Amino acid sequence: MTDLLTIILLGIVEGVTEFLPVSSTGHLILAGALLGFKDEASGTFEIVIQLGAILSVIVLYWRRFWDVFVGLGRRDPRAIAFTRNVALAFLPSAVIGLIVYKMVKAMLESPMTVAVALVVGGIAILVIERLVRAPKVTNVEQMSWKVALGIGIIQCLAMVPGVSRSGATIMGALGLGVDRKTAAEFSFFLAVPTMLAASAYDLYKNAESIGSDGWLAIAIGFVVSFVVALLVIRWFLGIVTRHGFTPFAWYRIVAGGVAIVWLSQL
Repeated sequence: MTDLLTIILLGIVEGVTEFLPVSSTGHLILAGALLGFKDEASGTFEIVIQLGAILSVIVLYWRRFWDVFVGLGRRDPRAIAFTRNVALAFLPSAVIGLIVYKMVKAMLESPMTVAVALVVGGIAILVIERLVRAPKVTNVEQMSWKVALGIGIIQCLAMVPGVSRSGATIMGALGLGVDRKTAAEFSFFLAVPTMLAASAYDLYKNAESIGSDGWLAIAIGFVVSFVVALLVIRWFLGIVTRHGFTPFAWYRIVAGGVAIVWLSQL
């Protein structure tokens, strides 16, 4: 598919950006364009290596997931509420994703779409951060089904590369009265079924076109993104707790602006 250094660099990009509100897919597309990474399997690579970062959530929050699993067996109300909220938030992207799959895959080939979405998304974060009121929800179990479903609907905006799945989820949660830390953690939990489903469906549609080199690249990218994401998640929660999401908004605007200028000259 491509050389080892490029694969490792893309794995690092994925691990760093997956849970930040800056769009990991968008960064992979821009990095791929910069590194000359483009073939028939690159779109699948950009989607599937995200599973490495998702695995880091399962590892870091294994006790939380285990407690929910055990609690479901005991019919614990908190475990039921957690599962209900994640399932409801996942549902819209599962349904709409199947409908617009081909359109989304086509947009993965447009770096300019990513660059513009980065800038627009950054501005949106700045606006939402100014308008957000005192939170009413301080943990995932406390969310109502309407809030969870609303977050899931807003997450669908992230099907446009550059919007950011975590960014849409977090900003949607803030707008619906969820506090920053809970919004960030809910985006982690929601990423698990969302990216598992997206990766499984993409592999189902494109497995035959990947080839042995492609599978090796995916495996390496998976491992690298997993290790890097393990280091990033705790750091991200610390930044969010102390400074909010404004630093990431300005990063998006600057990075997107630079990308627009660069792409315009190609």
